[in-house]
Amino acid sequence: MNPTFAFLWLAAGITGAIFLQIFLSKKDNKWPGLVLPAISLLVSIMVVLGLSLYMTTASTDQSFKTILNAVQFPKVAALLQAIYIFILYNIPTAILLGIYYACRDKRNRTRELEKMSIQDLK
Repeated sequence: MNPTFAFLWLAAGITGAIFLQIFLSKKDNKWPGLVLPAISLLVSIMVVLGLSLYMTTASTDQSFKTILNAVQFPKVAALLQAIYIFILYNIPTAILLGIYYACRDKRNRTRELEKMSIQDLK
């Protein structure tokens, strides 16, 4: 696959996810706007759990002994690596939550202005 073509697909996917998040965040019910951030959070948790399972499996399997002998991770370093990966994989979660709160805040402000204008008419 052509790298430019792959980049275009990636850019289209990210753009689509952002527009979907904006659309879901503007709904009357607050829960649809939290679906994509929840999925992103679950993916990051699964990645960290998968990493920890891989590290324990790789350390007990003989075929991976040479890999682990080349790169020795003490338990503290492995924990720091898991925290780093968790934070890295939650960047999309933070962006999606930022979009959610920005859309909800704008929606709440317009709703309050409508209430105030209705009260002014009375």
